[in-house]
Amino acid sequence: MTEKIETRVDVEMQNLSSEGPRERLTSVLVDTSSPLSWVPAPMLEVLGIARRKRRLFRKPDGTTVQRHVGEVLLHVGDRRTADEAVFAEITDRVVVGARSLSGLNLQIDPGSRTLVDAGPAPVGVAPDNAGS
Repeated sequence: MTEKIETRVDVEMQNLSSEGPRERLTSVLVDTSSPLSWVPAPMLEVLGIARRKRRLFRKPDGTTVQRHVGEVLLHVGDRRTADEAVFAEITDRVVVGARSLSGLNLQIDPGSRTLVDAGPAPVGVAPDNAGS
């Protein structure tokens, strides 16, 4: 079993549609087992993020919860990405998820336990006989 490496990062959220002011969260856990980032609902509401849809999520204990998601601009350092964020309730963990991490083109360096550039992204290649 691979050891889970805990990394924390400062992150800023911004409304995707207006690109107005940002709200900052400090020392947010990077959780690669969570596809989406979880952000306190009051912060997303202050930014005017619309609740676009509801999704079901399975918690580590096996129970399921339903939460709204909305579109945000997520900033880490000088990088940013557009992604969906979960409107986290007070009992939910606040995390930067794997999809946001990928969009930022960052990965966790196991040695330093920091986020580093993920390098060139792979390009999907169709087989030579595609379309024949």
